[in-house]
Amino acid sequence: MADRKKSFFHSEVWKLIYILLQCTWGLLQSTIGLILFLIFLRCPHDRFHGSIRTKWPTLNGISLGLFIFTPNDKDSRLLRRYNGNQSRLTDQCERMSVHEYGHTYQSLILGPLYLFTVGITSLGWSRLNRYKQLRKEYGVPYSSLWTERWANDLGEKVLERPSIRH
Repeated sequence: MADRKKSFFHSEVWKLIYILLQCTWGLLQSTIGLILFLIFLRCPHDRFHGSIRTKWPTLNGISLGLFIFTPNDKDSRLLRRYNGNQSRLTDQCERMSVHEYGHTYQSLILGPLYLFTVGITSLGWSRLNRYKQLRKEYGVPYSSLWTERWANDLGEKVLERPSIRH
C-alpha cells in the first residue's frame, strides 16, 4: 500500500492534478507567484516536482501556489556568505526547496485561505524585527512556528528528503 501511495505522489498524473489545483483552488497565491516569477524572469528556473522553482540571488525563500523561490546555489555572492563552501550552500538550497515545496501543499489544503493564514503568519515570522530578535535572543528555531514546522513535515513526507531545521 505504501508503494502505491509513493508512486502516485511522484507520478505524472499527480503532477497534472497538482498543477490544476494550484491554478484553481490556489489561484490567488499562484497569480501573485506568477507576477514574482515574471519580475525574476532572468533568474534560473526549473521544475521541482510539479512546481516552478526560481533560483534567485537571496538566501530567503518564498512559496506562492505553483511557484517557489529559493536561493541560487550558483550565485557567487551567496557562496561568499557560506565562505566558499559550495556543498554546504547547495545542501541548504535543496533543503529550502523541500521546505518551500511543503508550503505548496499547504496551498493545496487551504486554497484561498493560504495567504491569510500561512502567508501572513510566515511573512511576519521571517521579516518582523521583533520575531528575528526573539529567535536570536532565545535560540528559537525558525521551524518552531506552526506554519514552518508544518511545511517542513509536508515537504519531507512527500519528497522523502530533509528540509531546513533552523
